[in-house]
Amino acid sequence: MAEEERIEVRLLSSVVGDEAELLQERPFQLLFLSNMLPPLGTALLSPVLGSLIDPLGTTPANIGLVMSAFTAPAIITIPIVGVIADRYGRRPVILFGLVWFGVAGSAIALTTNFQLVLFLRVLQGIGFAALTPIIITSIGDLYAGTKEATAQGLRFTGSGISQTIFPLGAGVLVGLAWRYPFLLYAIAFPIAAVVYIYFEEPVDSDAASDSGVKNVRQQLRALWSLVSQRRVWAMVIVRGTPNIVWLGFLTYNSIIVVDLIGGTATEAGLLAALGSLSYALSATQAGRLSARFDSRLFPLIVMNVAMASGLCIVFIARTLLLAFVGIVFLGIGFGLTLSLYRSIITNLASPSARGGLVSLAEGVGRITSTLTPIGMGATIAIATRWMEFSASVRLVGVGTGLVAATIGIVSLGIVNRSPPTHLKE
Repeated sequence: MAEEERIEVRLLSSVVGDEAELLQERPFQLLFLSNMLPPLGTALLSPVLGSLIDPLGTTPANIGLVMSAFTAPAIITIPIVGVIADRYGRRPVILFGLVWFGVAGSAIALTTNFQLVLFLRVLQGIGFAALTPIIITSIGDLYAGTKEATAQGLRFTGSGISQTIFPLGAGVLVGLAWRYPFLLYAIAFPIAAVVYIYFEEPVDSDAASDSGVKNVRQQLRALWSLVSQRRVWAMVIVRGTPNIVWLGFLTYNSIIVVDLIGGTATEAGLLAALGSLSYALSATQAGRLSARFDSRLFPLIVMNVAMASGLCIVFIARTLLLAFVGIVFLGIGFGLTLSLYRSIITNLASPSARGGLVSLAEGVGRITSTLTPIGMGATIAIATRWMEFSASVRLVGVGTGLVAATIGIVSLGIVNRSPPTHLKE
């Protein structure tokens, strides 16, 4: 190793930990590159939705369907894609996801028909289902122990960076023409080309052989046998709790800042950016945190408390400064819990069932992401019958944080008291 490379590794190790060298490994670099795309499904459009109302001939009430059309399909398709990845390998599924995501997303720039836009967003959501869960699964195939936890954390860091940079570009491009932000999705094509040329299938030949001789019914039976174990189903449940907190914040961020605190939309954007930056930075420490503790139970409980406390602080804040403090706590807890949860789940299954289990857990995350805004909105509507709107928003926001933390900590307790998982090929 050249002296310059040694210096680079030492610098990275001082930030990430002892497993920093994985940043120089081609398989992880390619997975990290592929992971740039999925977060853009929602983050890229967040700052430009209002600018799409007139060109697409829709209304402010309906423009939100552009987001829902993308997130909803993954609830059904993610588990299916996981079974396919276990049967036919990770590489072809990731390649399909990249191309499909790019085609459906960039094609939106070619139409002004709102119904067609929604249809293309549904197709793009299917592409998402073939990316994030399979990328997480592939990291579990390639690495183990603290190195795997570090890799999962760095992957999540990449998501945070992507969600910080690309929306800024979309905000600039939409000022030139409403179609231009969608053309950013075409970055999927060169990424797919690089992955096609250089990425090798991470599942070993024996595991692939075992999956190949099983029919779909046998695969599903094996997955059910795995998920029915107490440790596994508790982890699948707890995987969805960070999404409750994060989506609760994203949904009411602008209302909190503009209506309750008296700030501006720009300040609401800064609050969201600080949250993304906080979880991106904290996720880099997942491997280091795993190495420091014999059990992940204690740090995960602390991070659940930090995450929920941060959400509560954001909702009760009377000043922007206090909201900034809250979002930092929320971001740190969100980045570490989700990275460690994914690391734990990938190690609960054998390679031949890993894709199905990870995809099922990610599907639960999509369900909580979809239901949280609906549940909070309905509860606020009921609460406003007895109190002012601002008070009901604050109350429901605090309640959401407490519910998420309670579910998370109780589920972790079940995991801790459960017998080891029995792996069946």
